Amino acid sequence: MSRGRADVFAVRRYACAVEPGRIDRDAALPFYAQLKELLLPQLGSMWKVGERLPGEVTLCERYGVSRTVVRQALDELEGEGRIVRRKGQGTFVAARKVDESLFQSMTGLYEDVAARGAALVSAVRRLEFAPATADAARELEVEEGAPLIHLERLRYVNDEPWALTSTWLPHRVAPGLLDEDLTHQSLYALLEGKYGVGLDHGRRVVEAVPAAPSVAEALGVDAHDPVLLLRSTAWDQEGRPVEYFTAYHRADRSRFQVHVRRRRRAGAPPSMLVRDSTG
Repeated sequence: MSRGRADVFAVRRYACAVEPGRIDRDAALPFYAQLKELLLPQLGSMWKVGERLPGEVTLCERYGVSRTVVRQALDELEGEGRIVRRKGQGTFVAARKVDESLFQSMTGLYEDVAARGAALVSAVRRLEFAPATADAARELEVEEGAPLIHLERLRYVNDEPWALTSTWLPHRVAPGLLDEDLTHQSLYALLEGKYGVGLDHGRRVVEAVPAAPSVAEALGVDAHDPVLLLRSTAWDQEGRPVEYFTAYHRADRSRFQVHVRRRRRAGAPPSMLVRDSTG
């Protein structure tokens, strides 16, 4: 057999090595990788989100493999966010994370979730005029304490708390916003469609921070658990800042995807900011 045909045969054998329900002991694919592929389709079907998986001993007996193989397979699934291990409790099926566009396109959570066929509902906790915080004033180029529209929402994806957002906008941007029902609406779609705001570009920064007690309570996590903090400023086509928001995302439910390029245009800001630990 020629080398080319042998390579094709090997690829086909590799692809077909895992048959439903059993480990193929003659396959080139390692046992732990086969076990992972056997478990994957059962996550969310046989075992629903939040349900406990069988213990390691049970999996060993069911698939005829060692405990080391089972642990390697579970390590892979945990690393991909498909399962969650809780000390003293067991292994549970994790909810699938929502991919959110961070840099490559200017979208909001509503659009990101809808694009993946999930349902987003917002509990509006605050929609009022409020004095601008120092951060909001700096980003929106107004005096600190100047009146801005302040919108605070707890965002639910498929009935689970996902993100706590605090949005600031100048009144001129959307003068009727205080009368809008934002429970099921995209703010960006509303700004563009009803108020004629030509959103053009933005700057977003994300970092991991410990959840303050109030944030933890809203998101249903423990105080000081890690959450993802997203800060975003948006500008219109005339170069005016029109929106600033902060959003605390559950780290076990969200992840951000970033498209990158090797070459950066002259004068562009760095893509990674290093915080001085002494500051």
